[in-house]
Order: sequence, then C-alpha cells, then structure tokens
Amino acid sequence: MKYIYPACFYLEEDGRYSVVFADFELATFGDTLADAMFMAADAATGRIFSLLEDGEPLPAPSALKKVKPEDPSGFVSLVFIDMDDLKATHEEKVVKKTLTIPSWLNKAAEKKKINFSAALKDALIDKIAQ
Repeated sequence: MKYIYPACFYLEEDGRYSVVFADFELATFGDTLADAMFMAADAATGRIFSLLEDGEPLPAPSALKKVKPEDPSGFVSLVFIDMDDLKATHEEKVVKKTLTIPSWLNKAAEKKKINFSAALKDALIDKIAQ
C-alpha cells in the first residue's frame, strides 16, 4: 500500500528542519531538507506499520489546503509513504539454502549442537553490517 500524508516543515535556527505531521502525533527532523523529507517518510512508515499491526484504523489524510504551519516561515508538503518497500526490506519469509562445508566442521558443529540456520543467519547479518 502507498499513502500520502501532509506534514509541516520548519527551518530551525541551526539549519536543520523539523517535521510535524498533521494527522499523527508524530514529529521528526533532518539535517537538510532532503534528509528531513526522507526521515518524514521513514517515521510515517513506522507509525503506519504500528497502527496496522495493532489493528487500529489509519487516520484519513488531511486536505493539503487545510493544513497550516504554526510558524509562518514553515511550509506544508505531502509525504509519500511506501509500505510495499518496508515489506520488501523486512519480510520474514524464510528461504531454504543448501550449503557445502568441510566434514570436520560439520562434525564439530553438530557435537556442539549448533543450529546451522541460526549460525548462518547471524554470520550473514554480521557480514552485511561491515
């Protein structure tokens, strides 16, 4: 699913941008305007995910013309939220893989009752994080 919600963007004295959503109790910020736009989408995605997981209804997006920034120097922009992107990067569907390891390593791991799937998953996560 894809959603669009309005948010108010404010340039702060330190040059960063704060973002406040009109339809959620949600605020975030970014070091630049581009970063603030990204962080706004990321924060809204998390909020929508939480609401959906809890079985709560999503608020209807406010009409863009009805959202007014509290500070006259702020501006309103629509924020695009792509829940399909979140699903693709956080999907927990398991995939079967076949691997080849030396016989001595297999015996040593079985002797220690190592869970091969868990060990491989942990090793892959560590490798990706490098």
